[in-house]
Amino acid sequence: TNNCGRDWLQTCKCNQARPEVFPGTRTHGSDRTMDLGLAEDHFSRPVGSFVASDIEQLKLAIEECKKLILELPEHSERQKDNVVKLIHLRLKLQELKDPEEDEPNLRVLLEHRFSKEKSKSVKQTCDKCSTIIWGLIQTWYTCTGCYYRCHSKCMNLITKPCVRSKVSHQSEYELSICPEIGLDRQDYRCAECRAQISLRGVPSEARQCDYTGQYYCSTCHWNDTAVIPARVIHNWEFESRKVCRSSMRYLALMMSRPVLRLKEINPLLFNFVEELVEIRKLRQDILLMKPYFITCKEAMEARLLLQLQDRQHFVENDDMYSLQDLIDISTGRLSCSLTEIHTTFAKHIKLDCERCQAKGFVCELCKEGDILFPFDSHTSVCYDCSAVFHRDCYFDNSTTCPRCARMTERKQDEEELDVKES
Repeated sequence: TNNCGRDWLQTCKCNQARPEVFPGTRTHGSDRTMDLGLAEDHFSRPVGSFVASDIEQLKLAIEECKKLILELPEHSERQKDNVVKLIHLRLKLQELKDPEEDEPNLRVLLEHRFSKEKSKSVKQTCDKCSTIIWGLIQTWYTCTGCYYRCHSKCMNLITKPCVRSKVSHQSEYELSICPEIGLDRQDYRCAECRAQISLRGVPSEARQCDYTGQYYCSTCHWNDTAVIPARVIHNWEFESRKVCRSSMRYLALMMSRPVLRLKEINPLLFNFVEELVEIRKLRQDILLMKPYFITCKEAMEARLLLQLQDRQHFVENDDMYSLQDLIDISTGRLSCSLTEIHTTFAKHIKLDCERCQAKGFVCELCKEGDILFPFDSHTSVCYDCSAVFHRDCYFDNSTTCPRCARMTERKQDEEELDVKES
């Protein structure tokens, strides 16, 4: 074997008449030349269509190059050059097996909207065949909706519909923790592609998805991990669990959607998680500030409410949460950012804007103290007329709300006047 490798290498060195296939590979300050050519010109595509012998010759050249690399001294320059040569030979072999063809830039399949990728990165993996996408020589596509990636040659084999369509039609989570039904109920087949699976790994390993509770084959379940909504809501647990590919995409697309009404799903959670109570109070205050901003010219010009554009539901209600909200609450990130926004909003209303200050309240029970606003921590708001009072005054008062009393009296006077006129 050693003699064969040396003879082959000597043949390469003696073949000086052949022009360089990759010009510019000579290193400065050294007489050596990076030898990327072989006895045969494997890098030039033959005129017309290639034949089987081209592939066979490349395979033989690859094997000879591998043997030579093993014979050369470790970390030597010649060994490094031959490693580069081996890479180019393998790329050329792959190109002959899968020649690039003219492909459309956009293809629609099973509600996927596939866009042709121009990136030459080799770090992507085909979601259909689970092999590496060689961006240098292979055409590949990405779904703009669910980011499903695949080779061009694998597109006609796709059976999975776009997950974004499921998000559009069914925006809700599975709220049971790992609802397993058992392999026997699945007929010992993958829940998605229906390939045969078993816990023993014959013919294929059964992998459980912690979100759906079902079992999948290794092609549909890559041991990706994700935070499970049911575990967060019921256990306040944020440890990532293994999920199948379709569940991973679905959870990623649903991450920022406010579809969790905690006070209905698990109201006791507020008794045990202090951060949730704090966030709920901040959100309630922001909703009380909103009427000031939508009637204030300066606030509209400053676009203060756009500070919450990434969490639009915070200016619409105080009881809907997204999974991302709950994750940020657990890490403390949301509390910090929302407190800062709350401070900015309150400063505009109470200090910076005279129009907003003029919409404050005076406590009609004690008629003392500073101007009050409904979002102040020491105030209470009448549920009927929205008048604002000092909290102590409101709860110590044994009579009805003065403003409600005036409104009731006015209404009675109007009714008496209507009776007299009739």
